[in-house]
Parts: sequence; C-alpha cells; structure tokens
Amino acid sequence: MYDAQQGFLTVKETAFDYSEEISMNQQAMIAAVLAGLISAGAADAADAPAKAKSERCYGIAKAGQNDCASKDGSHGCAGQASKDNDPNEWKKVPAGTCEKLGGKTDPKDKGAKVMEMSK
Repeated sequence: MYDAQQGFLTVKETAFDYSEEISMNQQAMIAAVLAGLISAGAADAADAPAKAKSERCYGIAKAGQNDCASKDGSHGCAGQASKDNDPNEWKKVPAGTCEKLGGKTDPKDKGAKVMEMSK
C-alpha cells in the first residue's frame, strides 16, 4: 500500500487463515491420486484377460505385417515379412482362432528352425 504522507510503500499486515485452503488442496490432491490409481488398476485388469487369451499364429501374416521376429531367423523385427502367409511369420490372435484363420500355433511345424527370443 502506498502511504502518500510518508512517500513510500508500506506493507499492510493482514491475518489470513491458510489452513482451510491447504486442507482443500490436500483433499483435491488425494482425490486425484486415488482416481489415477483406480483407473490404472481398472485398465490393468481389463488388459489381463486379453493378454492371457492370445496366441501366436504362424502363416497368416501379410507382407510387412508380422508381429515380431521370424521363426527361421531371417529377421528380428516386426513388419519385416517379405511375403504373404509365410509359415515362418506370425501374428498374435485371440486364443482358439488361429486354425480358423488358416494358420498354425506350433512353431515347429514343417521343420523350420526356431529362433530363440529373449523376453
């Protein structure tokens, strides 16, 4: 506050109780953290059945659309299949659907070399 008689700024002392504001901020923070934890837990719970109920299906991937390394070791990355329906290439599909799509779930079919993959 400017004091015209003295020609300088002075600080007007006021008493303000911050305890109520801090309490509301703490409650809001706790609510936000709990909401985040609950939503993260729900997302993990929703993903768990999908992860548990899928399988690798060999021989159904289109060129450039495989999910990971080929079983014969010709490459080590997703998206590198060079031809459609190569029996060495795989895609992850819902469990029980591979044979219906025309693929095989056993990577040892047709005597192909199995590439060891680290997890």
